[in-house]
Amino acid sequence: MARTAVSYSNLVANSSLADPDGTAVSSGAGNGGQIASAYPELTLLRVSNASGGSGTISVLAGALPLAPAGGQGALTVTVANSATQWIGPVESGRFLQNDGSLIVETSVAMTVTAFKVPRNT
Repeated sequence: MARTAVSYSNLVANSSLADPDGTAVSSGAGNGGQIASAYPELTLLRVSNASGGSGTISVLAGALPLAPAGGQGALTVTVANSATQWIGPVESGRFLQNDGSLIVETSVAMTVTAFKVPRNT
């Protein structure tokens, strides 16, 4: 399988946003989800696990030239079954991929929602 495109749900300054469903992503290396044209410092990830067991999600480290701190490695968070974890914001200097995206990989099937915080609020 390939990575699943995860679209932003834009948070709205001085307003509201209906709770979005999120995007189901499959597990394993090379799978997971990808947020194109990402804004890492403005990104919050909501990760829900209903797989039947505990699992992990990793925000993959980027590489030079866009991520000079990519050598620090991925950010890995454990998500218990029937639980939700919030991740982020994260720094572009560590996690931005050379194509301008953020990539997440999971050890079990999970649902990921990417929220973009509005600027200048």
